Amino acid sequence: MGVSKVAGRKTIYETAMERGVTRRDFLKMCTVLTAVMGLDITLEEKVVKAVESAKRVPVIWLQMQDCTGCSESFIRTTHPKLESVLFDMISLEYSEVLSAASGHQVEEARRKVIEEYAGEYVLAVEGSVPKNAEYLMVGGVPAKDVLLETAAKAKLILAYGSCSSWGGIAAAGPNPTGAMPITDIIKDKPVIRVPGCPPIAEVMTGVIAHVLTFGTVPELDAQGRPKAFYRHRIHDKCNRRAYFDSGLFVESFDDEGLKQGYCLYKVGCKGPTTYNSCAEMRWNGGVSYPIQSGNPCIGCSENAFWDMGPFTTRVSQIPGTQTTINPDLVGLGLLGGTVGGVAIHAGATAVKKMMDGKKHAAADSHDETASHHDDKPKKSGPPPGQGPNSGIGGGASV
Repeated sequence: MGVSKVAGRKTIYETAMERGVTRRDFLKMCTVLTAVMGLDITLEEKVVKAVESAKRVPVIWLQMQDCTGCSESFIRTTHPKLESVLFDMISLEYSEVLSAASGHQVEEARRKVIEEYAGEYVLAVEGSVPKNAEYLMVGGVPAKDVLLETAAKAKLILAYGSCSSWGGIAAAGPNPTGAMPITDIIKDKPVIRVPGCPPIAEVMTGVIAHVLTFGTVPELDAQGRPKAFYRHRIHDKCNRRAYFDSGLFVESFDDEGLKQGYCLYKVGCKGPTTYNSCAEMRWNGGVSYPIQSGNPCIGCSENAFWDMGPFTTRVSQIPGTQTTINPDLVGLGLLGGTVGGVAIHAGATAVKKMMDGKKHAAADSHDETASHHDDKPKKSGPPPGQGPNSGIGGGASV
């Protein structure tokens, strides 16, 4: 992948036409982009016009302390397809995984892009940055210096994956390399965090598609993540949510509840505290995601997930708050409002179940007594535990 002299000058539409893409297929691509970017379908025409005039953007992709998982995820995108991203939308000028060149040649290509397209290229960073230079060198240069050199003239920076966003696995205690997120080093450039270990492929392409289409940073949340993809907890959209609301939990990985689709919270699922699009977009072209396949969410898109204890042990306290969750008490009180609505529904459901149970128990007891004392008049009144002073629903589960 050498430096293309027209990269960043020809529009995405012109490049697509040169590759033999029909107008019909181009419009289909724009429809897909509209959906992937999390935009309303009514904005499709606006996307078409933007893509027709948007220029291909040079991209430099750096890899720091990483496992290459983010790159592996990226090349498996299906909406849009990888070839559309690489050949129509962007000009990937440097990538340790995908570049044909290597050694001095590829490093020289990176420097040419920095000079020729200063202020125009996008920098994607995968992996954490070691504080101590001896832990990672790129072309004989400390990785930290390579990052600073490349970021200096970039338009903006994409922090792909939890390692570049938060520090990642390499930052787990005792953190011998001094691994840190890129935001600890880069302070003068806009950084878009796209966490996940790795991120969903379509989330990665969706973010870069927004940047290329509109030339701006998408709307971000308080932690610098695109709201279009990180606005909901996985728990909010989970296919097992109804079982949580009903108080039905998997107790162990070999019980029948796992096969029936019960909630995985008791065996460590971090869905109630994790923001991501896994339950909506899913993986491998929308086929499935960990919870659907029977594995609890490990919260890989959240900061410090690697030091939150064993992955199969539930988190009883919401990180950064005093809020706790006790699945054994779902319904005895409102788990709730403090969990942001995670269990208000569950509380109401379980309270109703308990009250109904007491109704039946009271009725059975009354019938049994009546069978021995038919001559005594039956008393009327609320079943035990449902009087005005019973306190049902006021119990604490927080």
